[in-house]
Amino acid sequence: MYKVLVVIPTFNESESVAQLIQRIDKMRDSVSNQFHLDVLVVDDNSPDGTADLVNEAKYRNVFVLSQDNKKGLASAYLAGFQWGLMRGYDYFMQMDGDLSHQPEQIPQLLALSSTKNLVIGTRWMIDGQVVNWPKRRRYISKFGTRYAAFILKLPFKDLTSGYRVLPRQLLERLDLSRIETQGYSFQIEIIMKAVNLGFNIKEVPITFIERTNGKSKMSPGIIWEAGYRVQIWGFRRIFNRR
Repeated sequence: MYKVLVVIPTFNESESVAQLIQRIDKMRDSVSNQFHLDVLVVDDNSPDGTADLVNEAKYRNVFVLSQDNKKGLASAYLAGFQWGLMRGYDYFMQMDGDLSHQPEQIPQLLALSSTKNLVIGTRWMIDGQVVNWPKRRRYISKFGTRYAAFILKLPFKDLTSGYRVLPRQLLERLDLSRIETQGYSFQIEIIMKAVNLGFNIKEVPITFIERTNGKSKMSPGIIWEAGYRVQIWGFRRIFNRR
């Protein structure tokens, strides 16, 4: 039986997190012959009381890790990874807290998980879907992945997807203290480091549904960071090759 920790970073997700946890709970039985799933909500001190809501509900196999302030996506995931590594989990699943990632697709991602695979839930491949996104948002996501894939020579279709499964072996070999990024470029950085360490990347089509509650975390600063970091990593790749 493999232990899986579903790490969910939250900031003002009180309108969606309860439904998300309930849907994960309903899905558990479909993988219970091979995987034991726990959920860790990593909350960035949400003013709307997200952490309090989860704590008070006393959900089965759900834990809360509260951060002192809003530290960003990467900080939440890194804190969750450290929490899970200390408690002996075998696999770590990343999932957004706004219902954009469908818990019913967890079995498909876990089916390809192994000690040598980083599994990515991919929007931009056959059978992948994005629901309720405007054309501008689709363009930014598609162009960003294609541009980063070209610059970094990473032949994958969704480098910024936040729905993925990482094996313990990958996290143990990464120097988490040297992660450089905070926003969505964190997702690219992890893939890049995984490839450099010799891990395989497996892509699974997913259905991504734009949030109906709360506000998107996408901002010009996050887009700028991703573009800037990709340029820096691209220059490093060329320099090191030479």
